[in-house]
Amino acid sequence: MTKKRVAVALSGGVDSSVAALLLKEAGYEVMGLHARLWESPSSEQQRQQAESICRILNIPFHMIELQKEFNLQVVDYFCQEYQQGRTPNPCVACNQHVKFGLLLDKALSLGADCLATGHYAQIEHSVNGYHLLKGADASKDQSYFLYTLNQEKLRYVLFPLGGYTKVEVKQIAVGSGLVPDRGLPVTAKPSQDICFISQKNYHAFISQRFTNMPGDIIDTQGKILGRHQGIAYYTIGQRHGLGLSSGKPLYVIKIEPGLNRIVLGEEKELYSQKITARKLRWVPGELPSEPIAITARIRYKSREAEAILYPPCYCEQGEAISDICFSQPQRASTPGQAIVFYKGDEVLGGGTIENKRLKCKRQKCRAKVKTFLSFDF
Repeated sequence: MTKKRVAVALSGGVDSSVAALLLKEAGYEVMGLHARLWESPSSEQQRQQAESICRILNIPFHMIELQKEFNLQVVDYFCQEYQQGRTPNPCVACNQHVKFGLLLDKALSLGADCLATGHYAQIEHSVNGYHLLKGADASKDQSYFLYTLNQEKLRYVLFPLGGYTKVEVKQIAVGSGLVPDRGLPVTAKPSQDICFISQKNYHAFISQRFTNMPGDIIDTQGKILGRHQGIAYYTIGQRHGLGLSSGKPLYVIKIEPGLNRIVLGEEKELYSQKITARKLRWVPGELPSEPIAITARIRYKSREAEAILYPPCYCEQGEAISDICFSQPQRASTPGQAIVFYKGDEVLGGGTIENKRLKCKRQKCRAKVKTFLSFDF
């Protein structure tokens, strides 16, 4: 498919601005889309910066209001997950439902052939379909957040920055006059994990959105060690801020929302060799029908680790679930976080880490899953 007209999702930052510049220089007909997702003191500044870039590049500017949808698909999801004792990944949800869902649909409705963003990732097309790859800059690679993109979506997506490093992108921005004297900062602020919550107002946001019920903090033997102020304030692997004194370091190893309890244990109890994932996505198409060797990442900043991905079973609700067995135990696999599967530089797919055993519809099929004593990669 020849892509001639491209809509660029402009945040107002350096990355998306350079993406628009590169596409225009490559001969594409470019227009800018700025999605207002969240009302904040900086949102109007971001809109002005995005509009300024469109004037500089002499491209059309479109303002897209998605606050209601963002609240529903991302913020409400974030809150619901925390109330269930899980630690969600709102960036994955935003990419799936908002940026490459609603915003992509809007781009196509405006006559664009595809949507481009400033993500550091790459897409390749072959006779076997579209392949989602890591960005060339390992320190900025954002492919982890994009595993929900399927073949149908990848047809309409471009990542112009995928082959560049962050340093090169900044150099392009400065050399082209986009910064600092034409409306953008010399250096872009690093992306926050949660764009709608700053570190300064995190606890205020939690207290406003959640009904925080105090409960017991216990050890693995059930002994009460203290009281917590609400499970939403805690996550797996947390050590500090527990409000306890102990002769040895203690960590949050389990959150029990049904009992409103936080369970503490030693660091060694944070490690697990097998992880169950749900809400599975497989970029190439259908999920594998046989166990395959992969590498997997259990959080954005974690290292990839060798593992075996088992074919999916289906729980009582009809949802696909898979077990992932690692060659080495992984520290603090956190329910609600994304686990992403790789084969070399290619993103195969991913899912959401589950914190409980899910009953499979097919009797005994989960019993076939065994931890490999040796891994053949």
